Amino acid sequence: MSAPPIRTLLVDDEVLARLALRQALAAHADVDIVGECGNAAEAQQAIQALEPDLLFLDIRMPGIDGFKLLHRLKPQALPMVVFATAYGQHALRAFDASAIDYLMKPIDQARFDQAMARVRRHWHGLHAPAAATHAHAAHLQRISVRVGEHIRVVAVDEIDWIRADGNYVQIHANGTRYLHRETLSHLLAALDPARFLRIHRGVIVNVERIREVHPLFKGGAEVVLHDGTRLDLSRRFRAGARVALGLP
Repeated sequence: MSAPPIRTLLVDDEVLARLALRQALAAHADVDIVGECGNAAEAQQAIQALEPDLLFLDIRMPGIDGFKLLHRLKPQALPMVVFATAYGQHALRAFDASAIDYLMKPIDQARFDQAMARVRRHWHGLHAPAAATHAHAAHLQRISVRVGEHIRVVAVDEIDWIRADGNYVQIHANGTRYLHRETLSHLLAALDPARFLRIHRGVIVNVERIREVHPLFKGGAEVVLHDGTRLDLSRRFRAGARVALGLP
């Protein structure tokens, strides 16, 4: 199964800069530009409404800058991010913000294509077929997480749900939240796909903990766990949930 098109949002206060990004993206047929925004406030609303997969983001913009925009977004709603800016001094901070790449203006097509290769590798990893991912590896049974000066061993059977938090994940198990240094995509690749379901870009849930599914407007839904936790089921992952949960 091939990966779906990469739905992309362009955020830059300069019209010519957005045009340059469009021209650079014209060579990439697997990208679907879903919108443009001239400032971070517009972008925040667009991200909530459109749920883009990829964000090309300027740093210095009127009002809220690019970093502050990312801090305002929920970790599970954070798209892949490529910064495109005229200022090179923010590169380290950009990668601390889990950016996939950092491009300097004016855009160089060859360098842009390298960035898109990185984006594509990450994107294909997110959408790798479960059978291929797990064909040669046993499913993870326990996760060792650091709690203060100690190591806590958490059985995967005890996990209720997991949320992405940058280069970490928040593991929720038996009413306790553990912060574990691991990316969500790497952890998902090690878990049993028959037991753990991705319901949002940044959320995995143990299907045995799901009590109810409530349909919402615009194709989305809400998953309710046995302990009352409510989690968004993104329309992008609705098809997989329909199969796993037997939804109509």
